[in-house]
Amino acid sequence: MAEAQKVDDRERASEPGVSGLDRFFRISERGSTLPREIRGGFATFFTMAYILVLNPIILGSAKDKFGHQLDPVQLTTATALVAAVMTVIMGVAGNLPLALAAGLGLNAVVAFQIAPLMSWDDAMGLIVLEGLLICVLVVTGLREAVMHAIPQPLKQAISVGIGLFIAFIGFVDAGFVSRIPDAANTTVPVQLGGTGTLGGWPILVFCLGVLLTIALLARKVKGAILISIVTMTAVAMIIDSLADVKSWGLTTPAWPDKVVDTPDFGLLGHFSLFGAFGETTAITVVLLIFTLILSDFFDTMGTVVGVSAEAGLLDEEGRVPHLGRVLLIDGAAAAAGGAASASSATSYIESAAGVGEGARTGFANLVTGGLFALALLFTPLLTIVPLQAAAPALVAVGFLMMTQVKNIEWDRYEIAIPAFLTIAVMPFTYSITNGIGAGFVAYVLIKIVLGRAKEIHWLLWGTSALFLVYFAIDPIEQILGVR
Repeated sequence: MAEAQKVDDRERASEPGVSGLDRFFRISERGSTLPREIRGGFATFFTMAYILVLNPIILGSAKDKFGHQLDPVQLTTATALVAAVMTVIMGVAGNLPLALAAGLGLNAVVAFQIAPLMSWDDAMGLIVLEGLLICVLVVTGLREAVMHAIPQPLKQAISVGIGLFIAFIGFVDAGFVSRIPDAANTTVPVQLGGTGTLGGWPILVFCLGVLLTIALLARKVKGAILISIVTMTAVAMIIDSLADVKSWGLTTPAWPDKVVDTPDFGLLGHFSLFGAFGETTAITVVLLIFTLILSDFFDTMGTVVGVSAEAGLLDEEGRVPHLGRVLLIDGAAAAAGGAASASSATSYIESAAGVGEGARTGFANLVTGGLFALALLFTPLLTIVPLQAAAPALVAVGFLMMTQVKNIEWDRYEIAIPAFLTIAVMPFTYSITNGIGAGFVAYVLIKIVLGRAKEIHWLLWGTSALFLVYFAIDPIEQILGVR
């Protein structure tokens, strides 16, 4: 029996296609399998496919200084193209299950803060500049050095904070949690459902999805997250056809009128690298680029560390494999996003859904990137998954990432307080960058107070100072007369 197994193993190893693929992506070495990588790629795509709808809405709804708007169809094509190309490049060159697409938050900054000051071409030129400057930071080793300078407990806290953050994203996207309008005159910022209670078929789909996902995870069913997404999408489609549903949000789970649509690449290459300097003051341009770089820099840092930690890919010192290459690709993605007028592209924390499904290598990215490429033609078909069916995956992955909290030494206040602030600030401010900044500043402050400033890495001094500027950017702009 054992001899037969050995022969079978040798036969599988002799297959050039399979063994070569395994060796290149180190699939077996990382404890994964091809089916897991494929499932992970699908799970990641379905949890971030919303960007194909949301990015055109955010960018397409804004006007530049001259009253011009970007075409939503062209924006959809640009968004899918950049996501497909950069996700595949990350998979092949970086060998991490880390997908990239237009960054939420960054696209809002472009649409509502930058575009009103200049033309769209100028605004996208700033994004290209931001990406190129990030690449310079990577090439000089500064970006990688900053990540290596972070103490291991803070890296663990970043992972936990991201877990809570993406779980919160899942609850909000599904409508399980909603913001209370300011007109309510209440100090409570969020509430259950839209009115303080749960109601409507979409919420039911989400709740059933969460229950299904946790049941499958508890039973250790392979493909639990992907099974839940597909199953609840089918349920949502049935409900939508039988019941009177007012709104599913961004994506309606109904069979589209047409399955194939022609891509429009009209926005590619429409950027002006230095045009912004002719539309507003140099100080304003510098501050805008600084804000973009800082947000992109640390959002990516948190995402890369968090996803890699969840995948068990960090070494004993908490370092990410091939980190320099990964960060360079991420910087190039920002520039590519600007060049395609899709806004800055960045690493997606939703990649953790694929990791939760078993993805451990860049092969999963080939699947995710391939689906984004298909979206260029099949956008109507591939965007029928409602947020209520995909969001349970984010909640489940949030739980999985939360388990790392046990590794933090909570009885050491010099570590526990910065870790707590990192974890708490991320979901409460809806920003990975803000959480990292709060943790950095607190860590440096406590070390100073305890008389142990010599233990602080010089890069942490510098980044903490930058974060102080970041948090105080409004009064600084007023002092400099930018506003």
